[in-house]
Amino acid sequence: MSHLPLPAAFRRVLITLVLVCLFTVQHSAAQTGLWASHSHDAQHTGVSSVAAQPFGKIHWQVPVDLAPPTGEIFIHYGSPLVTAANTVIVPVKTGPDKFRIEAHNGATGALLWKQSTGYTAPTAAFLPGLGPTLDGDRLLIPDNAGRVLVRKSPNFAKGKVSRLYFYGAANYLADPQAYQQNVLINTPLTTDAKGNVFFGFLAVGPTPIGLQSGLARITPDGTGTWVTVTDLSGDPSITEVSMSCAPAVSSDGSIVYVAVSSGDFGFGYLLALNSRTLAVINRVRLTDPASGLDALMTDESSATPTVGPDGDVYYGVLENPFPDHNDRGWLLHFNSDLSQQKIPGSFGWDDTASIVDASLVASYHGQSKYLVMTKYNNYASVNTGDGHNRVAILDPNASQDDPVIPTTKVMRAVITQLGRTRDPNFPTFPGAVREWCINTAAVDPFTKSVIVNSEDGKLYRWDLTTNKLSEVIKLSGGIGEAYTPTVIGADGTVYAINDAVLSAVGK
Repeated sequence: MSHLPLPAAFRRVLITLVLVCLFTVQHSAAQTGLWASHSHDAQHTGVSSVAAQPFGKIHWQVPVDLAPPTGEIFIHYGSPLVTAANTVIVPVKTGPDKFRIEAHNGATGALLWKQSTGYTAPTAAFLPGLGPTLDGDRLLIPDNAGRVLVRKSPNFAKGKVSRLYFYGAANYLADPQAYQQNVLINTPLTTDAKGNVFFGFLAVGPTPIGLQSGLARITPDGTGTWVTVTDLSGDPSITEVSMSCAPAVSSDGSIVYVAVSSGDFGFGYLLALNSRTLAVINRVRLTDPASGLDALMTDESSATPTVGPDGDVYYGVLENPFPDHNDRGWLLHFNSDLSQQKIPGSFGWDDTASIVDASLVASYHGQSKYLVMTKYNNYASVNTGDGHNRVAILDPNASQDDPVIPTTKVMRAVITQLGRTRDPNFPTFPGAVREWCINTAAVDPFTKSVIVNSEDGKLYRWDLTTNKLSEVIKLSGGIGEAYTPTVIGADGTVYAINDAVLSAVGK
């Protein structure tokens, strides 16, 4: 059978389609293993795209604080990031109010480059960390004056550095000192799939253009916009984007979620915003599901919104009255436009929930397609707390009586795992154990496990098929500290922070 020649126009279309397909496949492959932001991605799912290596040994370590405090460490260190080429981006606190970024070879730990930043952490009981984000070949880093540093080619020793100003470079240049002294970034940065970056900022003093604390957006070409928290909330009592609350983005990129508050131990709102214009789609005042009173918002928290595969949104708050819920707070749960409040979780005050596909949990036979993983502490000596500190997998669509306030319905616990190490600080509380030390977990769907570290100084693998802690490795002697992130790198190396040191764990 003979083959007729294809018309030239058809050939051009066919070639274009092939090139698009090749680019799509290559781009997708290039992103495998990327850990781009706080809790992995713009939805804050915590789900890795590669399998975590077995816990054979600690390959290398690097300090994330060059002068950590003695005793307990109340600092939320920024999340490490990992490029698809396996470069580990490490935020490092170098002094009382100084920070830098280091890039390390993921395989060897060798230092590739350093980048200083003028970022100043806002004042808070638990010091906020430096929260960068990756976007393709760009690393975006919080700087002073509300600026964002952009370093190109983060996998290489040399990369061009530029600066973005959400309020305009010309305004900054007209009075640099005013902006340097009075504008602070107070959340980790989040980038969406189009390269737009979102973050909260504080205006702590006057600027020539009258900046007020709010939410900023900067496009890839450097165009910046911002909206005040007062305008976003419609409430003059609201003073800030909640401290350390990294904005989250819906899976289709159309909605940005962020919490705003009236300050430490004040009240607040969760906002759903148009991701292009920052116009308010909806806002909901955050309330305690047991008392009906305003939930409390604290600057000690590093909780951020998580967006589920169905678009539902999860965000942690403190209880009111405090500490009626044993200082556990609540994981509030809403549909995608925040018009419906759903079943809450029974812990949430300082945790970003992670997403677990329901098929990973062998014992689960419910109807939900995904489950929610969270810390589940029950602090000894706080109200009725017994020190039986756990992590939990929860069903977001099934309920049970709350374990502390039984008259309130909460998400049903599918499986839980009690901490392993007796807590010597509470000798009169039988069964009190050291608490799990995470503000984000790392979910490994390939080995059907979750990686978590503990204040006992150890890193654990929680096998979801057997509900057992199947692997453990010692990182330090253990220490009380603000909760820390856990990350899986491009080659499956696991990264965890304990006692102000980042450890790279693998086979």
